[in-house]
Amino acid sequence: MGKGSRMVPRSPPHVRLLSSCLARLLLKASSSLDEALPVDLTPGQIRCSKKEVVLTRGAERLATREDKRKLYNFFSSFEGIGGFQDHFDWWARNQFSSRGGKPLWIDPHDPDIQHIFIDDNIRLDDGDTIVHPQVFSEQGSSSPRSVPTSALYNICLVQTNLLEAIADEDYFLSCVRRCEENYDRYLACVEKDTPSQQWDGQ
Repeated sequence: MGKGSRMVPRSPPHVRLLSSCLARLLLKASSSLDEALPVDLTPGQIRCSKKEVVLTRGAERLATREDKRKLYNFFSSFEGIGGFQDHFDWWARNQFSSRGGKPLWIDPHDPDIQHIFIDDNIRLDDGDTIVHPQVFSEQGSSSPRSVPTSALYNICLVQTNLLEAIADEDYFLSCVRRCEENYDRYLACVEKDTPSQQWDGQ
């Protein structure tokens, strides 16, 4: 539950699902949304290594070796619902730490786009969490830096509360709204060159 990220509608929205049961999840996600979004049933795949992250979907192939912004631009321009199988073995080889987690790129200099990753395995302990957040610190940069989960917690990273998610049908909408509010404050801090360590999105 909650295995995915959503780009909130500062621009056209999309839902990115990461799972091995892609086709079933894509159809289920599409039918459960009030808002009609296009669905791309072509399964995608994300594979990580020390040198690069590679995304493939059909005949399409993008890699971060030449330009780490390529995948950020891909997900920022993607509209609708799409599915990508994450690289579980890479996460396991990295002792289930952030370094081996699902990659998420954030550009605070691109205020029209906000990527939000919601997952029950997101934790504040970077030695035991499932997302590898990376931030483009400089405007137009193609080389993001890894940041701790705490720098983006409840801004772009949300740990699913499974019981609340089951009991409250608006749970995920509330998560997105909270992240949107916190992201505006986060961007204001970035503009003032406030160190990310001073931000507390909790």
